Amino acid sequence: MDLILQLENLESGYGEVQVLWGISLEVERGNFTAIIGTNGAGKTTTLRTIMGSVRAWKGRVLLNGEDITRLSPHAKANRGLVLVPEGRQLFPDMSVEENLEMGGYSKRARKREKQNLERVYGLFPRLKERRKQKSSTLSGGEQQMLAMGRGLMQEPEVLMVDELSLGLAPVLAQQLFLTLGSLRKEGLTLVLVEQNVHLALAISDYTYVFAEGRIGIRGNSDDVARMDEVRRAYLGL
Repeated sequence: MDLILQLENLESGYGEVQVLWGISLEVERGNFTAIIGTNGAGKTTTLRTIMGSVRAWKGRVLLNGEDITRLSPHAKANRGLVLVPEGRQLFPDMSVEENLEMGGYSKRARKREKQNLERVYGLFPRLKERRKQKSSTLSGGEQQMLAMGRGLMQEPEVLMVDELSLGLAPVLAQQLFLTLGSLRKEGLTLVLVEQNVHLALAISDYTYVFAEGRIGIRGNSDDVARMDEVRRAYLGL
């Protein structure tokens, strides 16, 4: 396998509270990996620890074989590791286009800012229509499009998305999942933390199921979707 992202026995938490207990996972280049599990299972903490906004207590994060565990989030972004965070975290008083331009700040992306902006507008025509509006005036779905667009402005090798469908109407969530699918077809490596297990399993290649800060189940998404324990716990079957 051509592995682009690896976690080796990763442990972390908040204050004195440990959340992750020996997380080891592998992401193959060009694949779409989903992370599912109940609330509090450690999914978001995993992405934050990968990115460096939460300090890793033990273990390693490898990107293209390089140990990046102790690098700053900015340095990781410059290497092509990008997180679209839960809650979108936009700049509310900035326009749509200004928010997108903030995504193109890195040395990696600066030279191709114009091309990347046109790419984002091609994926999300609604953002182009609203490019002069303040981001705070957008609908929830449009704000999620903007958060994803800002991430894409950084020219990621690995795009990590935390809770894509949170708070969105089902039809908007499906549209955004289709966008992720098209990015996957273009060769972008994707890691998705998602509460909508049906959609996550349907669109991803490989799935990790988290439980209490550990990985309980892993496998090809089609196989995971057929497992009795997953069908009962997450699919209501």
